[in-house]
Amino acid sequence: MLISLPISELKPGMFVDRVNRQVAGAAIKIKTRGMVRDPAIIARLHKEGVEELTVDFAQSEVAIPRHLQPTTAPSDTPKTPTKSSEDMPAKVSVSESTQASLEQEFLIASTCYEQSQGKLRAMFHDLSAGMLVNLELLCDIADAIVDSVFRNPDAMAALTLLRDQQSYTWRHMLNCAILTAIFARYLGYEMNKVRQMALAALLHDIGLAKVPQGILSKAGRLSELELKAVRKHVALGLGMLKGQKHITGMMLEMIVNHHERLDGSGYPRGLGADKLSREARILAIVDVYAAMIADKPYKQAQEPLGALRYLMAQQDLFDQALVQRFIKCVGIHPIGTLVQLTNERLAIVVQGNSDNPIRPKVRVFYNTLHRHHITPKDIDLSRTKDDIKITASTCGSDFDLNPARLLKEHLLP
Repeated sequence: MLISLPISELKPGMFVDRVNRQVAGAAIKIKTRGMVRDPAIIARLHKEGVEELTVDFAQSEVAIPRHLQPTTAPSDTPKTPTKSSEDMPAKVSVSESTQASLEQEFLIASTCYEQSQGKLRAMFHDLSAGMLVNLELLCDIADAIVDSVFRNPDAMAALTLLRDQQSYTWRHMLNCAILTAIFARYLGYEMNKVRQMALAALLHDIGLAKVPQGILSKAGRLSELELKAVRKHVALGLGMLKGQKHITGMMLEMIVNHHERLDGSGYPRGLGADKLSREARILAIVDVYAAMIADKPYKQAQEPLGALRYLMAQQDLFDQALVQRFIKCVGIHPIGTLVQLTNERLAIVVQGNSDNPIRPKVRVFYNTLHRHHITPKDIDLSRTKDDIKITASTCGSDFDLNPARLLKEHLLP
């Protein structure tokens, strides 16, 4: 999103697209574009008489200032589709004012999620048999995800917490597309860029269809040769996408670099921080987080908080500025998380709390002492008089509860 700013509002982390206005008679006409890394650059622009600039917040590392965020009135007229610079197919945008409640959107999102899983499963079998990538199908899945996220990101976010080790590969692709769309929207990317990033996330592991399925479903530790076979999925995926229309340069860069790390320890090329785009860094964070909170054939899932702690601890591997913003985006206790409370109750997190992340709004539904369901009740933990707190998150298995059924019971209208 391009926004004009006076020089007084320019901050480090903003990406300057162009200079709009300099004082009359300025000795040097400033024409460069790029990231503002430190206050010295801003001081130089001041000195050269720059008065107004255009900032591209889609490429910036800071969010759009609140007073500059657009406020659009509801409209029955759809926005005019526009094409991206690399000929990405344009879609009619969902108005950001077209918001849905969590319950309303969860019905749409859960149907979309299940149908998309089935389509991806079938496509994986086709690819294993030598058929070509059905990019139109994948575009439709990514677009449906992005449309849902722009109506209410919490509905799709809750679905990423469901676990099924038998469908890990395609569920992981879906979850990465969802989390990338949610995070990109949070960071202020415009919708068409979010669509591209979601599609790249959906495609990032497409090469696994060419890896022997016995390796992917192996319950034990992989051998060195098996690890090499798995790591070839990046190159295999690029080969499958080569020549495909509408795959942009940004998308290819995200796909090829999602396993690279800032310190150069990643693969396939061992690139360092200076060679990795912001979008590739975003997908690297999302990919690891989504993998850690999912059940796999060889490993049980971690709770979201454990995955977030891991990302924070790996300062040499992941962009910590983005990690911090990702944590604020998904929440310490994401929407849909089952949590245990100090009053011997189980609850589902139904609304985050950006001011006090450890005290979200929850829906209490189960008595852990007597092990039975109770009448659901919503509690805002930041306002409760009884000082009720979250003690831990849980997958529900300790109480013989099915998380998928619980989400449907408590989030469907």
